[in-house]
Amino acid sequence: MKKNSFHKEILEGIPKKMPSKKKLDPNLNHAPKRKKILSEKENLLALKNALRYFPSNQHKFLIKEFQEELLEYGRIYMYRFKPNYKIKAKNLNSFPHKCKSAAAIMLMISNNLDYAIAQHPDELITYGGNGSVFQNWAQYRLTMKYLAEMSDEQTLVLYSGHPLGLFPSNKDAPRLIITNGMMIPNYSKPDDWEKFNALGVTQFGQMTAGSFMYIGPQGIVHGTTITLLNAKRLIKDNYNSWKLFVTSGLGGMSGAQPKAAKIADVCSVTAEVNKNVIEKRYSQGWVDEIITDLKTLVRRVKQAKEKKENPSIAFHGNIIEVWKTFYEQKVFIDIGSDQTSLHNPYSGGYYPMGLSFNRANEMIKKNPLEFKKLVQKSLRIHVDYINKHTQKGTYFFDYGNAFLLESGRAKAKILNNKNEYKYPSYVQDIMGPLCFDYGFGPFRWICASNKKSDLDKTDIIATKVLEKIIKSSSENIRQQLEDNLQWIKSAKKKQTCCRVTVKNPIC
Repeated sequence: MKKNSFHKEILEGIPKKMPSKKKLDPNLNHAPKRKKILSEKENLLALKNALRYFPSNQHKFLIKEFQEELLEYGRIYMYRFKPNYKIKAKNLNSFPHKCKSAAAIMLMISNNLDYAIAQHPDELITYGGNGSVFQNWAQYRLTMKYLAEMSDEQTLVLYSGHPLGLFPSNKDAPRLIITNGMMIPNYSKPDDWEKFNALGVTQFGQMTAGSFMYIGPQGIVHGTTITLLNAKRLIKDNYNSWKLFVTSGLGGMSGAQPKAAKIADVCSVTAEVNKNVIEKRYSQGWVDEIITDLKTLVRRVKQAKEKKENPSIAFHGNIIEVWKTFYEQKVFIDIGSDQTSLHNPYSGGYYPMGLSFNRANEMIKKNPLEFKKLVQKSLRIHVDYINKHTQKGTYFFDYGNAFLLESGRAKAKILNNKNEYKYPSYVQDIMGPLCFDYGFGPFRWICASNKKSDLDKTDIIATKVLEKIIKSSSENIRQQLEDNLQWIKSAKKKQTCCRVTVKNPIC
């Protein structure tokens, strides 16, 4: 698309002429269809909320289409209004703008919804199964229009993706104020959230999806790399340099795991039930190999150990099958974790064993109660095999995805005789005492020019600053600074584009 037409479509906001209906791309990863959660009266309210973005003369035409979306998908995404241009991060100056801050925000929104980054781009979901940038395409269009028109003395306010408007402010005020997922405590159970999201009045923005700060799995590649480097140091079996890391999830943030393992010089097996996601990560270079049967997987892992190789392997199948088979075949797992979206266990965040991916997605909508039973049964089996491995010396940690919490709710054997979780979280055991306790915190930077040469320059600056700090650092923090230096030096070689490190801001 030419620059003029790209600018024109952004500045138009909601188009006056009805755009043609768009077909869903079957090659894209789409959000699971949500269960029916609204009453007839609430369905009507959801439609009214959706129609508020459009002139009244279009309501009669759109209400039927929005009703169909609500019944089919459990949400009103307004697919028809998805823009014609390809959404991706560009040079800062490629976006129509009156102030640089607004252009930077447009760049980050585009990055969050880039096909190569977003988990469910057509549904405006960046990661975690429900981490939304906007609730619908009308909100996206209006926000981009307001940002293009914004001056240095205005502030845009967003409420769960809904633009409340541009307000007069000043040059020192924030250009954007965002809130997501505002819930009343007594009405904040999972079904409450599902209902309010279906009504179009709130969204779960996760940490960085709805705040437009996501930089692809690359941000968490850094944190996972640091976590795995330190996990290796916690293992008592230090005489064996070759380590095996077993985990699951390749969707959004979890896609970082095999890349991080590669940087940390660990052989990894990451199970994933969604074939499209595996192929996406493979094409991006985030995994080295794809294996689809357990016998081949066992053989390949044993071969890697014998040859001291560290491939990042994606296994197409259920993670429970991996833990079970490795136990039966006496494949020792050095480090184990899980990064399925267990904060959202019954809407596509965790898939039970014994069901195909497609069958499970059908059950989420048509028989959610039975699906919940199968998820909890699988969690119990999952934990049983983790327990068997840890009794042999495997180091297992929760990676902040609510694995321990949901396993406990499923009545899995996840508690010890003191009624505490058997396994630590990565913050409790690794990042807390080794990084956060010393004041380390994440810092990330992005090249708004979108030029690799500029990114290389920031690497040089970061390397010089870290090398200078290391010379005068205490023993308590030197290892972490050296790990960060390794990260910066290997980032280009490992094909990561954005940068993040744990220290005070350096540029």
